[in-house]
Amino acid sequence: MLGKDLISTLLSRGDRVSILSRKPQQINGVNVFLWDVKKQTIDPASMEGIDTIVHLAGENISSGRWTTERKKDIIDSRVESTKLLYKTLSNTSNEVKTFISAAAVGIYGNRGDELLTEESIPGTDFLSECCVQWEAAADLMKNLGLRVIKLRTGVVLSKESGALAEMSKPVKMFAGAALGSGKQWVPWIHHQDMTEVYLHALDHLQMHGVYNACAPFPVTNITMTKAIAKELHRPVWPLKVPKAVLTLVLGEMGTIVLNSNRTSAEKLCNSGYKFKFTHLEPALADIYN
Repeated sequence: MLGKDLISTLLSRGDRVSILSRKPQQINGVNVFLWDVKKQTIDPASMEGIDTIVHLAGENISSGRWTTERKKDIIDSRVESTKLLYKTLSNTSNEVKTFISAAAVGIYGNRGDELLTEESIPGTDFLSECCVQWEAAADLMKNLGLRVIKLRTGVVLSKESGALAEMSKPVKMFAGAALGSGKQWVPWIHHQDMTEVYLHALDHLQMHGVYNACAPFPVTNITMTKAIAKELHRPVWPLKVPKAVLTLVLGEMGTIVLNSNRTSAEKLCNSGYKFKFTHLEPALADIYN
């Protein structure tokens, strides 16, 4: 979802774009090169004339129960892909100066009402451990003298796909209700802002290190559920889906919806980025209308 939007935006402003793909495909105006993370192979020609790498690859964390094998795929798709890029840059003549990597607020774990800045310590659950390894792999690029930026992304809101599409399903079926306590904080961002944050990181050379890529005003799960229901003209039941039920249905993956991340966007705002959507209600109104 993010990649497609970013590609079209880059092309529209005149950038030359290449992508790495697992299988051959054609995209107008885009150079497509092949790579295979599991086999650790990549077309070295993909780095010719490139000055910035934006790394968005990673298995969907919510597409299946977290078995031992699934957990390994989730981590490897992020960590081993980054290491493959590092190895390629180390062994190939190139002009790359900037490495921008997706990251996730999942690194913080379940933190209740604590205000989370980029300096907050990581959590201890699976998502936290995955994110720590992910960011450490990105930091390898510093050994090559690259400017490294890691964008800890929250819930990206888009009508067509992603978390909002899933969150809206029960609401559309008149089954909207809070999940768990409903008090857990949800760090969200409008998909247009997410694309612009990547462009901001690309263009502002003073930026480096890690940034929370979330809107300045996170909301609780129940607040988001009610806001979605309002836009869809549906009710929200005064009930809560118990944590035990979510754990039974989703297993360990339930932490995705039960963890509380009250993130701060102060560092990103101080870098000069101006959010188009700072509050949830106008963001949802734009997406749905």
